[in-house]
This record gives sequence, C-alpha cells and structure tokens, in this order.
Amino acid sequence: MLRLHDIMTRDIVTLSPEHTLREAMSILVSRHISDAPLTCNRIVVGVVSLTDLADLASSAPGVPTERPQHPDWGEWDDPMDMSDEPTTEYFRQLWDDAGAEVSERITESGGPEWGPLQEHTVAEAMTRDVRSLPSTTSVEDGARFMRQASIHRVLVMDDAQLLPTPFTE
Repeated sequence: MLRLHDIMTRDIVTLSPEHTLREAMSILVSRHISDAPLTCNRIVVGVVSLTDLADLASSAPGVPTERPQHPDWGEWDDPMDMSDEPTTEYFRQLWDDAGAEVSERITESGGPEWGPLQEHTVAEAMTRDVRSLPSTTSVEDGARFMRQASIHRVLVMDDAQLLPTPFTE
C-alpha cells in the first residue's frame, strides 16, 4: 500500500512569520510554489499561500490617487482648453522622477505603492489551523482527508516534526 512518505514532496521551503509580504511573495514565486509552512524555532505555527498574501495585500489601503495641491502649481481649470497648455517644466516639477530612466524607477521600491507589501508580515496573513497527517497514512486516507477538509495540500508530520527536514528561506 502506498503511504504519504512515498509520495510527499521532499524539497520543502518554510517561511518565518516575520517575513514581510514582499519577501514571502518573492520566495514563493522564485521557488515556483504556491504555499509554505511557517516555522518558529523549527515548530510549525501556520501555513501561508499566495492567495492568503494577495488577500491581505488587497485589503490594505490603496495608493493615493490625488496629489496634494501646491500654490506654485497654479490653476488649470479646463483640461480641454489648449490655449493655456502648461509647459514641460510644469510636468517636470509635478513629477520629481521625470528625469529618471525607466530602469531606475522600476528598481526603486520606496514609493507608496510598495508600502503595504513591506509594512505587513506573513503572520498577519497565515492560516493558524495547521492540517497534517503522519507519514504512515495511506494515500487513499490522505486524499479522503484533504477532500473532506477542502484543502489542496497537507503537511506530513511525525511527532509534531515536519517531514522531511525543511529548507528555511
């Protein structure tokens, strides 16, 4: 009879609850995996998926859509009135990085749109209800358990230890 230890993934990546959303997303994407167990002092404390991370990131406040008005910018009431079209200097002052190369702007992550990914940790998004089965569980029983629990993966653990020994990012 086929057991979970016969088919389980052996290249396990774990994350820390202290990882930022950005770090966790980067690790998961670079390793081509959609979720990972979270460990603290080698004890499994939760699981996080890309869906969990995206859900938390999408619930964070968005990027401001309006810039604050500055008196020296002047008024431009009718955008269709081309007789009073602003000069390029107006736009250069409006956008500080107008002179920066595109490659420089892409690598800069200090803008407000990156904030939620850096400000939140994986602990805020993780699922604390860890679903696991012993390595000696039959594949059929494991599949039944996953179907009943409505989960796509299950951690294989013996004596509260994640199997096999994980690679921690």
